[in-house]
Amino acid sequence: MAAQGLTTIKSSHGPQETMNRLDAAVKAKGMTVFARIDHSAGASAVGLSLNPTEVLIFGNAKGGTPLMQSAQTIGIDLPLKALVWQDASGNTWLSYNDPAWLAKRHGLDGTEAPIGNLTATLDAVAKVAAVG
Repeated sequence: MAAQGLTTIKSSHGPQETMNRLDAAVKAKGMTVFARIDHSAGASAVGLSLNPTEVLIFGNAKGGTPLMQSAQTIGIDLPLKALVWQDASGNTWLSYNDPAWLAKRHGLDGTEAPIGNLTATLDAVAKVAAVG
C-alpha cells in the first residue's frame, strides 16, 4: 500500500545515478541542495545492512517562504526531501511528498499558485532524474 501523500516513480537508472541526476536537476532549477543523507552508509556503520537508500534535502526560499507565511507549520516539511531507494528486487525508486498533500496537511489557503509551481518543478526534476 502506498503511503498517503507520497509520489513514487520507478527509475530506469541505478540508485547512485538516479541520485546524482536528481542532485544536478535540482541545482539546474536554481534550488539549493542542503544535504545528501546516505541511510545505507549509516546502517553499515553500525553493522546493519540496508539496500541503497539516500535522501536529498533541497529547496529555495523564494518558493518556500510564501508557504510558511501562510502557515508556519509547513516549515517542518521544508526544505523539500526526495528519497532514492532500491527494493529487494533491485528496482530503483524515487519518492517525494506531494505538495498538494503538504498544503492540505498544513491547512494552507490561497497558495494554489505556489503549490502548483512547486508540483510542476518536483515532477520535472523527478522525471529528469528517473526517466530522462
